[in-house]
Amino acid sequence: MKKRLIVTGANGFVGGSVVWHAGDAWEVHAVARKEVGFHRAGLVWHLLDLRDTDGLYRLFQTVKPDVVIHAAAVADIDYCETHRDTAEAVNVGVTDEIAEYCSESGARLIFLSTDTVFDGKKGNYCEEDTPSAVNFYAETKIRAEKIVSNKVRDAVIARLSLVMGLPVLGTGNSFLSRMLASLKDGREYGVPDNEIRTPVDVITLGRALLELAENDFTGFIHLAGNDRLNRFVMSQRIAERLGYSRDLIVVKNFNGIAGRAPRPLDASMDNSKARAALKTPMCGLDDGLELILAVKEGVSS
Repeated sequence: MKKRLIVTGANGFVGGSVVWHAGDAWEVHAVARKEVGFHRAGLVWHLLDLRDTDGLYRLFQTVKPDVVIHAAAVADIDYCETHRDTAEAVNVGVTDEIAEYCSESGARLIFLSTDTVFDGKKGNYCEEDTPSAVNFYAETKIRAEKIVSNKVRDAVIARLSLVMGLPVLGTGNSFLSRMLASLKDGREYGVPDNEIRTPVDVITLGRALLELAENDFTGFIHLAGNDRLNRFVMSQRIAERLGYSRDLIVVKNFNGIAGRAPRPLDASMDNSKARAALKTPMCGLDDGLELILAVKEGVSS
């Protein structure tokens, strides 16, 4: 009998990669607010606003999942800053309910957090470093991490670094999609040169999260790439690989822009634990780009 896997945020950027990569070993229950038109044997879509507490309860009672990958979140940092009630309800409230159901049923929970739980003063953060938020989105994620840690015995808190890629199904908050749209039009694309990240590709993420769903690892893990780069250099290298002039990538100072929430300057993360615990290899920028392009070509053909 196949194991039953619930994936929340299944039509989003990272959740979509999980659904797309899930193999025959899983009976996948994809939860989203709208369907994306992707179907295959063993995949069931559930259209649900996760803030519907009765609907969420019925979902767990009906599916009885073995594992939950909780990818759904309000992840737009600027939106969270100005819509705190919504961010609180989804990022904290929904996570609390899911953690409670997993605790009661014994389901394994893979909770997706973020590198921005760190304040960016140090960089190269390991799992044991203490989070410190510089914006409200990070505050909600830190609180959700604590809920999962306290409530669910069989849980993984996967902190994701800046996610690089193109959606394999559905939509998502992809900086690469926005950058590519500008480059195709011959327009300059502005990025900060003082924000340092360890970008991880969305293909590796999908595979790593499914591996975590099957193994017995528990606790915190940093899913990050092998390369520590500032966003300007990173974007130049991406543009060049995609066949565009790196001159279209320009430095833009985002400090003081109205409506933009603070960001940590150096949110780079140490992925040593992930490289030791997982068979899925963590990639550098170039290898990650090749994976993205190869999979996207396969999806489009």
